[in-house]
Amino acid sequence: MLLVPVLVLLLLGGAGPASAHAALASTDPGDGTVLRRAPAHVTLTFSESVGLRDDSFRVLDPGGHRVHTGEAGRADGRADTARVALPGELGEGTYTVAWRVVSADSHPVSGAFTFSVGKPSQAAAPVDTGPTEDPLTAGLHKTARYLSYLAAALLVGTAAFVALCRPPDPAPLRRTLVAAWWTLLAATVALLVLRAPYEAGTGPTAALDPAALGDTLTTRPGALLLVRLGLLMPVALYLVHADRTARADRRGGRRTPLTAAVGAVLAVGLALTWSAAEHASAGPQVPVAMTSSVLHLLATAVWLGGLAALLTTLRSARPAPDAATVARFSRTALTAVTVLVVTGVYQSWRGLGSWQALTGTAYGRLLLAKVILVAVLLAAAAVSRRWTAALVTEPATVREPGRVPERVPQPAGGPPPEAPRPEAPRPTHPSPAGTGTGTDAATGTGSALRRGLYRSVLVEAVVAAVVLGVTTVLTATPPGRSAGEAARAAVPAGGVLPASVTTIPFEIGASGSGTVQITLDPGRTGDNAVQAVVFGPDGSLAAVPELRLSFTLPDQQVGPIEADLLDRGGYWSANTVTLPLPGTWTMKVTVRVSEIDQVSETRRIRVER
Repeated sequence: MLLVPVLVLLLLGGAGPASAHAALASTDPGDGTVLRRAPAHVTLTFSESVGLRDDSFRVLDPGGHRVHTGEAGRADGRADTARVALPGELGEGTYTVAWRVVSADSHPVSGAFTFSVGKPSQAAAPVDTGPTEDPLTAGLHKTARYLSYLAAALLVGTAAFVALCRPPDPAPLRRTLVAAWWTLLAATVALLVLRAPYEAGTGPTAALDPAALGDTLTTRPGALLLVRLGLLMPVALYLVHADRTARADRRGGRRTPLTAAVGAVLAVGLALTWSAAEHASAGPQVPVAMTSSVLHLLATAVWLGGLAALLTTLRSARPAPDAATVARFSRTALTAVTVLVVTGVYQSWRGLGSWQALTGTAYGRLLLAKVILVAVLLAAAAVSRRWTAALVTEPATVREPGRVPERVPQPAGGPPPEAPRPEAPRPTHPSPAGTGTGTDAATGTGSALRRGLYRSVLVEAVVAAVVLGVTTVLTATPPGRSAGEAARAAVPAGGVLPASVTTIPFEIGASGSGTVQITLDPGRTGDNAVQAVVFGPDGSLAAVPELRLSFTLPDQQVGPIEADLLDRGGYWSANTVTLPLPGTWTMKVTVRVSEIDQVSETRRIRVER
């Protein structure tokens, strides 16, 4: 029942504005533009606020040498921009701008673009735009992230299991709590020291630089990791106090509401150190998204960490867990799953932008994989609930198989004395568990039920560990609507959509070579204006006797749609070409350089609605 709204709302709910992982919306100068004079600044505009680094910009001259620039800053004080000043005189040729910033959700984003002064360089020099991502650093960072998620789930979930499900002997769970606490401590320290090389895209040895660590502590992700480390000490004190309280409770003492309140506050505080540094902290509806993220993390911990705690309890031979403990966890898990579904649907709705993003982006495909795994997890949970129900009713079932006894009201003074009944003969047929007869059936049946429940919970725990791994990768993947958000952010204030510019190189043996720059304005469905410019081998304008252009949408079997290009004396244009449907179109350009020499090239372009 819970799975149906997950699938329906996940597929139909992708229509709200949100973003995460900053996407580059525009550059000034534009990518590939040719300027008469050198610009004074290079300015980048993003789809959300970004953090700047000391090496956020690297400007390289036509020869591949680094140009001395000013310090990276903001344009007009806007947090979604990055700007760097250029030197007063730049020579003629093509310049490369490599950039690297940190998204509001703590993930680094990088890229590069070019612009030319005077005219483009005749031969592009090999350019090192700097590191993008070091595989070893990225692998260590992802491992530490996964371990931190796993440890937090075990820590919060096991503590919640002890408090809410009240196992008869929580002693076997102390080792889990201690291991989870130390794992979370080690993973958090690793994330803190790896933060600088992760942002810079360098090797893990850069983590040994004290200056880099100091810079990390001044950033929001570094500060939140420091807060998480600070919370672990009161968490340790709380666990010691909670253990003493649990022992007193078994001796007839009472648990105080204050203890439960302190535990809830500490759990929320830990969850906030994740929510404030990841997808929920970026985009609109931040307060709602942060609340949803915290609830999602806590529900995940209560369910998955509780599964591990139940598994440990079921493995403990003495004493065997009573049915009441298992029943309490079953009710707690049902509540956690309900919260998990509601918040998960909201976060999926917030991260996706369209149905196409569900299968056309890495984020959407990971989300589908997670939904499938959660479906398997819910199926295993349903089996566990059946074993739980059998375990709860096991004593009555053994006494009278097939019948659940009714609860009969009793007088205030207790039930009336019953007449002695003749002793029933001991049965000689095998018990339901196959382990004995008569009064031995209860013990055998109970053991069989616990073994069945243990196996079912073990399947849940294994699938849950895989779900947690997919979730770790998902939190580091740009959401599906980021590209659409970047396109919307690039629309100027007057509402004019940006044009689609495609550069296509061509070569016709000894007859000629060069590039064709095709501008499709606005590059959306409907009527578009087309301009095409042909450049020769040296980057100057070139005249050709004929230029043809057509568009085909293979997925919908539309086209070819011909663009009637006219020679305007230096460039070619068509006032209108109508592209009726959104999708990935194939653009074919044919350049004729002489009466007998011509070449055709194709490029795929994305046309949005």
